[in-house]
Amino acid sequence: NIRLRRELLRVFAAQSIVGHSRPIESILEMVRTVAPTTSTVLITGESGTGKELVARAIHEASLRREKPFISINCGAFPETLLESELFGYLKGSFTGAESNRKGIIESAHGGTLFLDEIGETSLGMQVKLLRVLQERSVRPLGGSMDVSVDVRLIASTNRDLKKMVANGQFREDFYYRVSVIPIHVPPLRERLSDIEPLARHFLHKFALQMGKALSDFEPEALAVVKQWSWPGNVRELENAVEHAVAVSDGRDGVVKLANFPG
Repeated sequence: NIRLRRELLRVFAAQSIVGHSRPIESILEMVRTVAPTTSTVLITGESGTGKELVARAIHEASLRREKPFISINCGAFPETLLESELFGYLKGSFTGAESNRKGIIESAHGGTLFLDEIGETSLGMQVKLLRVLQERSVRPLGGSMDVSVDVRLIASTNRDLKKMVANGQFREDFYYRVSVIPIHVPPLRERLSDIEPLARHFLHKFALQMGKALSDFEPEALAVVKQWSWPGNVRELENAVEHAVAVSDGRDGVVKLANFPG
């Protein structure tokens, strides 16, 4: 039963990343290799390439799969709010802190913390996160005691962190700490053979969600889908297919070229 469960989890991790190109096969092999470890992982790639999907696959294939996977976009919060979200706080530590609150890092204890767009963090925040990685502990805002945490860190960015290090925008010590295992997710235009299986995957997904009897694309629609460069990567493709399924009348069971956004 244990062996079967582990194999099913490995299959789940593999199926969550759709594609048959050589870069995707390499990523899946890396996921299988690094998942059992506790090393930090840095996933790079353009926006919309599926970096969080890779992070989730690593978590699901790891020994931490029964514990939380918590994701936070570092660029979505002002620094002060990001700090309270990550580290938590004690009642009265600042105006509006009316009760104790556990931070995201502590909530991810035993599991995986995914820091999306880590290149958006300030130098000061990088120092604090580096301390968490080195000391394996956090101190809530307003607290005087550290709390031990066991968290695997996976980070992602669409920025060139090496260039940021050279420009003094990203700490060198923090960079080497988070990039122990680098994984690069190439843009969709560099793995054209993945476009069709991805498009079909999204077609089936949204047809099921919307209760529409759609099972294929008309040839003209599929040809255009495969030829488009998709500058927004997988996210743009997914949104386009969702739009096409939503506006399709469902006749003949196919999505037509006219159903796609102009």
